[in-house]
Amino acid sequence: MFKNSKFLLSLLCLSSLVLTVSCSTTKSDNISQNQATPSTTEVTQADPLAGKLTSVGAPLAKELQGKPVLVDVYATWCAGCKNIASTLSQLKQEYSGKVNFVVLDVTDKAKVQETQAQAEKLGLGKFLEANKSKTSTVAIVDPATGNILTMFKNNPNKADYTKVLDAAIAKN
Repeated sequence: MFKNSKFLLSLLCLSSLVLTVSCSTTKSDNISQNQATPSTTEVTQADPLAGKLTSVGAPLAKELQGKPVLVDVYATWCAGCKNIASTLSQLKQEYSGKVNFVVLDVTDKAKVQETQAQAEKLGLGKFLEANKSKTSTVAIVDPATGNILTMFKNNPNKADYTKVLDAAIAKN
């Protein structure tokens, strides 16, 4: 009986240690995200990717100038992409003519090659390279500067997008 008690006590201690490490990692991640100073005032608090990639590298192509650009990293097999599809469809309807919408399709190798060429042409090559494995990522970019105003990962909350888009449109 003594050996079983010793084993159970060891197991309990190990479980507590794992739980403590898990909680402190999560806590420090949240602290670092909240304390990160955004490069632009438009980066939202709800932005889980704030501070990672703040620019696409340069102003975007001439054909994208004059309107904010919403960039969607998409794949047909992506559950997150399906989750946000309705929101993005609503945004396309609501902001038709006011926002440029770019879909970077990374469904398979053939699509990635096509998308890479499209992204380079539009000035989004650096963005695609950094995010091609992060499907359901949506960024809103200022085309004049190439600055990323905000980025979301699998976020179906339309209000988060409209807040940033409305502010970007008002600046133009």
